Amino acid sequence: MEVVQVKVGESSVELIEGDITELEVDAIVNAANTDLELGAGVAGAIAAKGGPVIQAECNKLAPIGLGQAAATSAGELRAKYVIHAAGMGPDRRTNKGVLQTVTRNTLLCAEDKKAKTVAFPAIGTGVGGMTLEDCAKIMLNVVLDYLQEGTSYLKKVMFALYGSRAFNVFKAELEKECEERGLRMGGG
Repeated sequence: MEVVQVKVGESSVELIEGDITELEVDAIVNAANTDLELGAGVAGAIAAKGGPVIQAECNKLAPIGLGQAAATSAGELRAKYVIHAAGMGPDRRTNKGVLQTVTRNTLLCAEDKKAKTVAFPAIGTGVGGMTLEDCAKIMLNVVLDYLQEGTSYLKKVMFALYGSRAFNVFKAELEKECEERGLRMGGG
């Protein structure tokens, strides 16, 4: 499995091709809707592997605002928390502004839980209708800005990307961002 990593201050951004539900991190991110219903895609995999406790906790928190993030326990998953990033409203679509907001609010939620490691999927690229290219540009930009501002707890922000195409799109965008910001990419 190919891994690409970039050091950003005291933290790092890491890209991996793999299943987010298998990661042993403090928090994994669910690409959620405002009702916090764990349906298909990443949410469905989280529900299937994490067990019914996650949906039960979501039901107590829902609904949340579009662009907001809320944390539950991770049930049977290897993570401690699932952060539900509400990037889709009732129409189940997302847009660039919402993706920027929800990415930042997810990082803030992770900090609130004192998470040192958090793993994102490519939010909004399934049902949400966002292209991988737009998703990569927006999410990586927000995460790099956030880490460059300085963080209290976050040491590693991962992107667990499903399939080689998603991985390669994110890798190409990260290379561009690193060049613009004077950061060095490394393998691992």
